[in-house]
Amino acid sequence: MTLDQFRPWAEKGLSPFVRAADSLGLSPDGVSVIAFGCAVAAGVAFGLAPPSESPLAYVAGSVLVFANGWLDLVDGALARAQGTDSSGGDLLDHVLDRYADIAVLVGLAAGVGRYGIGLAAVTGVLMTSYLGTQIQAVGIGREYGGLLGRADRLALIGVGGVVAAVVPGPLVAGLGVVALLLVVFAVVGHFTAVQRFWGAWSELN
Repeated sequence: MTLDQFRPWAEKGLSPFVRAADSLGLSPDGVSVIAFGCAVAAGVAFGLAPPSESPLAYVAGSVLVFANGWLDLVDGALARAQGTDSSGGDLLDHVLDRYADIAVLVGLAAGVGRYGIGLAAVTGVLMTSYLGTQIQAVGIGREYGGLLGRADRLALIGVGGVVAAVVPGPLVAGLGVVALLLVVFAVVGHFTAVQRFWGAWSELN
């Protein structure tokens, strides 16, 4: 988790967006839903075609991924500004974040036809999140440790989509930028899940 530690600095630039959302009559839950819509649209854009055939779709997907990440900050800031932050809103935000992760990763895998790697990436990301909440459920506390947090993944996908549009061909072992990103998410995700499990297991026993 590297970018997550810069969250306090990022939140300093949220004020104009929070004011805009508030003036439009949006609720924090509404912003969360819009953020989720951006992620689904990004997944569709990524899945439309390989980058060699539709580079603009990859650029559009990258922009939508960045929008999802930014709005994911705005909804929390808006809730605090309106005094409406709640456990229900936090639950909705986390659920939509997981579905957003699935939508984006499935879109990336579909666009390059790498469904096996995509499945490994999706399960790695979901297991990382699951272990974090399950560790909290057994009374140890919420676990956020890991090599790549959600902010890092979104940043890599956003930048990777643009790079894939410019360099669409294979780079390593016949894998292009997108496939290599999925491999990284799969390996790091499952490694982090096992790491979290082992740490919790050791503490409980």
